[in-house]
Amino acid sequence: MKKFMYPGSFDPLTFGHLDIIKRASKLCDVLVVAIVTNSGKVPLLTVEERRMLIQEAIEDAGVKNVEIVSFSGFLADYVRNNGISCIVRGLRDIPDFTSEIPRAYMNKHLYEDVETMFLLTNIEHSYLSSSATKEIIYFNGSIKGLVPENVRR
Repeated sequence: MKKFMYPGSFDPLTFGHLDIIKRASKLCDVLVVAIVTNSGKVPLLTVEERRMLIQEAIEDAGVKNVEIVSFSGFLADYVRNNGISCIVRGLRDIPDFTSEIPRAYMNKHLYEDVETMFLLTNIEHSYLSSSATKEIIYFNGSIKGLVPENVRR
């Protein structure tokens, strides 16, 4: 069974994330969407809220082969201990690529059996980020068109 993982903070889930989930889920038997605790970020939503919103959004999108988990710690340890063969990362631009390459190399160093796959974001979502979305929310702006309807509500 081919098991891939798409890790991220998903705080909040955007259409860019959902696009990567839908596309990556077609490439494997099980896609593990992993809500990762990032000590460097102050979360807008709790892990449980993010889990619920992701679950609703993937059900609304008709995606069936997704498992949602949360964890903190080394990504390489999690993939090794859970039979994951590939880490999926979405790329919007060159800075994303530049920051993701060292992570991919480090994960490979820590666990040589894991691969990293980069999926380019659909161009219509290339400007989206959770950070920008949170800033819009903070200033009471509209996030319509940036996030799935259940997240917007």
